Amino acid sequence: MSLQQNIAAVRAAIDEAARRAGRDPKEVTLVAATKVQTSDTIRQAIAAGITVCGENRVQEFNAHWADGAYEGAEVHFIGHLQKNKVKYLVGKVSLIESVDSEELMRAIDQRARKVGVVQDILIEVNIGGEASKSGVPPQEAEKLAKLAMQLPGVGLRGLMAIPPVAELSGGNSRYFAEMHQLFVDIRAKTYDNKSSMDCLSMGMSGDFADAIANGSTQVRIGTALFGQRPPMRANG
Repeated sequence: MSLQQNIAAVRAAIDEAARRAGRDPKEVTLVAATKVQTSDTIRQAIAAGITVCGENRVQEFNAHWADGAYEGAEVHFIGHLQKNKVKYLVGKVSLIESVDSEELMRAIDQRARKVGVVQDILIEVNIGGEASKSGVPPQEAEKLAKLAMQLPGVGLRGLMAIPPVAELSGGNSRYFAEMHQLFVDIRAKTYDNKSSMDCLSMGMSGDFADAIANGSTQVRIGTALFGQRPPMRANG
């Protein structure tokens, strides 16, 4: 199928999952994970209705940004972020989804204050406790959320998670349910934060329906839109 057909099919599946869960489909944002895609493909996706692009690598973001590829869409940074690369994102992306440490959050705050913006963020939670993945342990997420409330350069918008790969359909539902409960608990304790916690980012191509059933407000979809990714290029 064409990219336009893929986008339509994914949107229809998102809408169906939301309705099955008794939710308004408008509550769920589709983020097109554009990792290793070309600027032309990104432009085609935006022309076909994509309104949010998600980038994993700062190098690729910089290249596409310089190329004007994101015109007409927001950009979220959804990959692991190093402190020394914060300067390339703050004030350009609308949301940094992968804040996983106090040091990174403070670096974002410092850069945001320097350039005169408030940078919206999500706290990444390692809900499956996997050593191979980034994110704070669930029990430390509240502490990081409270820090965000004290930093003038960051706005806490919510939480993000990538659960373990599930071998069977529905295998991640318990992780999604745990994330939703954590989101509800932390949101209740950060009500006065300058940016309301309204975003729970979880669910990808293979499990977004289960994520939506468990309260996800944002799904990050790559393969279902663009097909299997080409081999990764080496870092430059």
